Amino acid sequence: MALTPNKDADAARDNMFMREVDDALRQDQMAGIVQNYGKIILIGIVVVLLALGGWFYYRHATAEAAGERGEELTNALDAVRNNNLSGAANALKPLETADQPGYRAVSQLLAAGIAQEQENPKAAAATFAKVAADESLPQPLRDLALIRQTAAEYDSLKPADVIARLKPLAVPGNPWFGSAGEMVAIAHMRMNKPDLAGPLFLQLSEDKQVPETIRSRSRQLAGVMGVDAVSDPSKAQGVAEPVTAAGLSAPAAGQ
Repeated sequence: MALTPNKDADAARDNMFMREVDDALRQDQMAGIVQNYGKIILIGIVVVLLALGGWFYYRHATAEAAGERGEELTNALDAVRNNNLSGAANALKPLETADQPGYRAVSQLLAAGIAQEQENPKAAAATFAKVAADESLPQPLRDLALIRQTAAEYDSLKPADVIARLKPLAVPGNPWFGSAGEMVAIAHMRMNKPDLAGPLFLQLSEDKQVPETIRSRSRQLAGVMGVDAVSDPSKAQGVAEPVTAAGLSAPAAGQ
């Protein structure tokens, strides 16, 4: 008796044959890709590995450089604590041009302060000006440098220049309102404008965020300008000596 073809068996054989053909085709395709693009793929892998290695090296070099800068800054601070200002100034010189903005700014501010202690206000003002003009630094730090620069050269500046420079900072709520406001108010006094100086001194005397030393001076100077800033007698306590309008010099940039 003749056997009837098994359709299921035929279908299974066909599927197996198709899989073998498909596998062979895939192998041929992969071989073709490797043959045609193998060098490009290899170059791409090498580039990725080099980039990854460069990134790791950059991180290592950056951390190493930061460690060196930190050690140099520590040496400078130790020299300041030992009252060796010349040694501190020399230790700070490499840091003043450091690639890291933080170390550069701190070293420049410290170097400018040392110049002031050594009675070299021009050098101090020039260094403060560098920090104030450095757009890579946070604005509050630049504002501090601008205030210190203005205080260092205050006696040589025209009152109008002081006002133009510091007026944006001489407003309540600004972190440097105390120092900037006091210098602006005194500049108004020098220009014989009590109507502008008096109210500003009053604002300074009433602002609890302003250091007490500035508030005390401002209460007295407001009185000199004809503005009563002592509504509470207790506010008048803690004033070391009277302040007069004559002979005013640069106020300390203490805030």
